[in-house]
Amino acid sequence: MLGPIAAWQDGKSVPVGGPRQRCVLGVLLVELGKEVTVERLIDLLWDGDPPRTARSIIQVQVSHLRRSFPGLIQTTAGGYLAQTDPDQVDLHRFRNLAARAQERGATEEAAALWEEALACWRGQPFSGTGSELLWYTVCQPLLEERWAAVAAWAEVDFALGNHVELAARLTPLVRKDPLRERLHFLLISALYRSGQRLTALSTFHEVRKALAEELGVDPGRDVMELYERMLHDHDTDPAAEAAREEPAETASPPGKAETASPGLSDGQPARNDLPRDIPDFTGREADLDRILEIGARGEERAEVCVITGPGGTGKTTLAIHAAHRLADRYPDAQLFVDLYGHTVDQEPVTARTALASLLRAIGVDPEALPDDTDERAALWRASLAGKRVLVVLDNAATSRQVLPLLSAAAGSLTIVTSRHDLAGLSGTRYVALGMLDTETSVDFFTTVLGAERVGREPDAARRVVALCGGLPLALRIVAGRMLSRPRWTFRHVEERLGQQHRRFHELRIEGQSVEAVFELSFQSLNAEQRETFLRLGLMIGGSVDLYGAAALIDRDPPDADDLIQELVSVCLVDEQGVDLYRFHDLIGAYARHRAFQELDEEEIAESRRRLGAYYLRAAQRATEWLGPRAHDYEVGEAADSRYREEWRSRSEAVDWFDKHRENLASMVSHYAESRQGRNAWQLAHALWRFYAVHGQTELWLSTHEQALDASRADNDDMGSAVTLVGLGIAHCLSGRLESALSLLEEAREIFVRLGDEAGEIRVFANLAVVYERMGRYEESAAALDRTIAYAVATGDQALEALQRTNLGGLHQAMGNLEEAVRHCEAVLRIQVEPGSMATHASALRTLGEVNTRRGDYATAREQLERALRLFLDMGDTTGEIYTRNNLGCVLRETGDIEGALAAHRLALELGEKTAQRSAEAEVLNDLAVTYARAGRYIEARSSHEEALDLARDRNERYAEAKALAGLAALPASTVPADEARSLLSEAAEIFAELGVPEAQEAAGELKRREG
Repeated sequence: MLGPIAAWQDGKSVPVGGPRQRCVLGVLLVELGKEVTVERLIDLLWDGDPPRTARSIIQVQVSHLRRSFPGLIQTTAGGYLAQTDPDQVDLHRFRNLAARAQERGATEEAAALWEEALACWRGQPFSGTGSELLWYTVCQPLLEERWAAVAAWAEVDFALGNHVELAARLTPLVRKDPLRERLHFLLISALYRSGQRLTALSTFHEVRKALAEELGVDPGRDVMELYERMLHDHDTDPAAEAAREEPAETASPPGKAETASPGLSDGQPARNDLPRDIPDFTGREADLDRILEIGARGEERAEVCVITGPGGTGKTTLAIHAAHRLADRYPDAQLFVDLYGHTVDQEPVTARTALASLLRAIGVDPEALPDDTDERAALWRASLAGKRVLVVLDNAATSRQVLPLLSAAAGSLTIVTSRHDLAGLSGTRYVALGMLDTETSVDFFTTVLGAERVGREPDAARRVVALCGGLPLALRIVAGRMLSRPRWTFRHVEERLGQQHRRFHELRIEGQSVEAVFELSFQSLNAEQRETFLRLGLMIGGSVDLYGAAALIDRDPPDADDLIQELVSVCLVDEQGVDLYRFHDLIGAYARHRAFQELDEEEIAESRRRLGAYYLRAAQRATEWLGPRAHDYEVGEAADSRYREEWRSRSEAVDWFDKHRENLASMVSHYAESRQGRNAWQLAHALWRFYAVHGQTELWLSTHEQALDASRADNDDMGSAVTLVGLGIAHCLSGRLESALSLLEEAREIFVRLGDEAGEIRVFANLAVVYERMGRYEESAAALDRTIAYAVATGDQALEALQRTNLGGLHQAMGNLEEAVRHCEAVLRIQVEPGSMATHASALRTLGEVNTRRGDYATAREQLERALRLFLDMGDTTGEIYTRNNLGCVLRETGDIEGALAAHRLALELGEKTAQRSAEAEVLNDLAVTYARAGRYIEARSSHEEALDLARDRNERYAEAKALAGLAALPASTVPADEARSLLSEAAEIFAELGVPEAQEAAGELKRREG
């Protein structure tokens, strides 16, 4: 609590989840033993502007917390309550220690208690979580408690006469909050009492200045009176007196004074031309280690290390830092030459000129320099023979410029930096720099600006890092501006950088400019390369593959590849994978900015039209590998056959989707925003099956919501209906069953109006799934029967197989095991196309569940493992979740409790990771049964309660009844007998309403208990 929210058990860290989950846990623990309403949690998380799903989100967070901390959180009438030993929570331990210290006055025991209380603090409470309301209503009062404790501790220490130690410890504390006047009084007093009068006077003036600048007032009476006493006290300050007796600084020892003519001759000091190493070097540990490892090698060869990367990535900074670290290994000279490969108003230095500088640096008489470049190179190599010399060649333009400058002396090291890959240098070790990751970038801000300033706004600091794209130059410029403007917050900087048209203006300071760095690289390109760079700047999404790039620049793929590789070699484009390219964030922003400046509107629109046509057609073909097409319609965009990628298997099609998942979502957004509604809904429809199978629920929802808005704006009934079905399925798998029902009914009405029977049947197929989840089994069976009848009548075997699979699962849930087997075996006899094996996998899973209920565990396990292999081969996360949970049940029944628990937990983790919530209540109930079988009743209760909350929230009646019955089955020591009877009665009523076999069992057990 008293720092970033964290938990430990037996000395090991326990995961506490993301920012929202940490916030919920923190608020409950602050109010330990008291109810916290759901409304208050919503306010604290979202500052009064919650999403529609706020309550569901909080329920999910509480569910996850219950899993991590069984027995900690209880549900109350209006919210939740945390209950545990207060000494297990640092905040309450701190308060208890502070209260005990307060009772003991100014004693040694009190001082020790205050020390122990303050040691509970690890940083800023709720760091990285919550909202402004949380900060003002919870965090700030907690910080005030800490400052009050600091002041009380200081008063006690001062009273005990510990002036020297107190002064040393208060000095850094008061700098964190210069307006804590009482602490300043104690600091100045402690300094004065310990004989440091001059330091005390200086500290007073600092306080006076801070108060005047911030508040326009002088210090209070106590501080002013103390100042007057010190001012009229002329006793000698012992520390000052000791300083006066210090001997004068000694002269530089022989051999350390500057020499007028340094060289490599024996007896002369080594020449060191290295620029100053920056004191706040941060990150690049792996790259630095690589260079140091190269520099630490033996003396058998001349080593060359080339550091490449885009402008602004810190190549020169890294080279200089490494050179300083290696200087002792190269005692004969450490030389530095700027080759001006990319410099404003400066032509690159020729090899001849650079050799002249290097030769003069090692003591060669300027008059003795040969005119010819090759002769100078030979003299350079001869002069270094037998010497250990380190040379940094910075900002190289080409291999030709660098080659004559390389040392041939064994044991020498040349470090070259360049924006080009310098592939012409043989025998070279390469270190390629990308952008800094988020953690390293935040560490850099911490190093430059201080931990407290970053700690006040950790989330805003991370967002600023993202806006800087991890580019070291951009981060350094931002840090420099914030350093010179102490009142600037990260949120303020975020707002300034967030204005696209001003971003590059903000990233400029005293001769340093991110835009200027990129401009130099752009100007060095030839006309064809510039055109390619600008067209790539028009990409939709964060990356583009070779076929998409070819479409953008209107070239055949082989020609496009040649041009893009030229941009890769000069570090303007990053090759993410084979034939997959991206810009680093700020370079991409610069490319877009230049493209909109230099290309006309028609060129921009046509490039993006070609890219969109490629994505739309490719997605339509790739989705055919994932399952039968759900709806037939004419695709709106025709793609050039030059930009056509072919797939030979389902896995290749899945890989393509996976590679482009974000880009395709961005293209849907582009279509929607540019009023191309037909393309928007057709692309969204091509994506839904991949998003569904692979747990990309958020992308699924966002693409379909945008497509629906675009279709409605165009009055496109077909687009609206198709998209409503996709949204209905997404809401169903997310556990929002009422919403799913509403969306599907709206789609059905449109299809009926259009006379589209195939569309209406598709709606019935999906309504059946929703009805089943809601426990409306008869309606689900009727919808499936109608769908199967249509499939048989039209000869659509793929649809028949899919719906018989669903009907088999429904019969299994209803206890009609023979019917379930009949339908599933019929599915396995149907020959399916590649990509449609999901029906066979689901049929095997249902058969496994049937045999589990029959007690044939060996057969059940074999069928479930076959199903799991198929789901894994297809990358079907939904099927994997259900099957792993079913395997957990089999393992439990065969005595492997630990294996069962692992299977259930993995199913839950997969659901959480992919936002696939449809199975969550079912898995939690099965996990609870396994806990109970192991005698872990508290955890069993917690899991059943979590399942109950979720089931009630989502209107999953069967899961609700299972949770109630499970709770009722726990021992009386865990669930009291009266409560258990009430729970069982409620479960029996729901089971009877659903018409499932559990109804008779529950009624019989209830009768037995009522005696």
